[in-house]
Amino acid sequence: MLKSRVTPHAQVQKTENGYLLKIPGGDASAYRFAQIDDYFWLARKKFPHQALTLSLRARTSAFPLAGTWGFGLWNDPFGLSLGFGGSKFRLPTLPNAVWFFGASAENYLSFSNNPGNGFLAQVFRSPKFHPLLILAGLTFLFSKRITRKLLGKVIAEAAHPLAERSQTPSVDPTQWHSYKLEWSKERTLFYVDDLLVFEAPFGPNPPLGLVIWMDNQFAGFTPDGKLSFGVLPNDEAWLEIADLEISPLA
Repeated sequence: MLKSRVTPHAQVQKTENGYLLKIPGGDASAYRFAQIDDYFWLARKKFPHQALTLSLRARTSAFPLAGTWGFGLWNDPFGLSLGFGGSKFRLPTLPNAVWFFGASAENYLSFSNNPGNGFLAQVFRSPKFHPLLILAGLTFLFSKRITRKLLGKVIAEAAHPLAERSQTPSVDPTQWHSYKLEWSKERTLFYVDDLLVFEAPFGPNPPLGLVIWMDNQFAGFTPDGKLSFGVLPNDEAWLEIADLEISPLA
């Protein structure tokens, strides 16, 4: 069952065919977000989704937007509210996610040389544990660049930019488009307006929860090892979705 969560003065409105998520404008003194999900009260091991097809139509009030926004599935890896709309307290874990992801330039969500911001089709696949994580933890205090490199060896990721001027076609998120992803263990396919735009040679590890959100948050772990997070000033913004469908993978 989908449930909404918002900060003060943000809104999730039911429309005839979907939902309208809104966050108010403001300065960098407060976190603002609106989210729909189906996992908030569940333990990660009870998140509801395995391999599936997800489709919807969507548009945004502007592009780029300050902060992050998107729709897809993830394992809410960060816990608390640190990093992309985390839920109630959960211990942090490695990311498993598959989504259409929008992020302003202050963000950098990549542990390798993949794009880390913009408007992306993106996949993360992580094991529950890997021996290199011990070494990554030991190096964190004196070299975050080495830590990031080690995490890049543990976390498989793939990303494809969707809104670059050099692309044909280039996706304008402010216009209605249909989006679809097909997630399996062996591969993930991303479609925009029924056109296959990206194929990743793996999928995330289940189980995952559905998430549709927008916020004014940023988080980055850049190739030079700079780790940053916080909130941004933003204009009033909205994300509208319609015709949301989830079905077993054929």
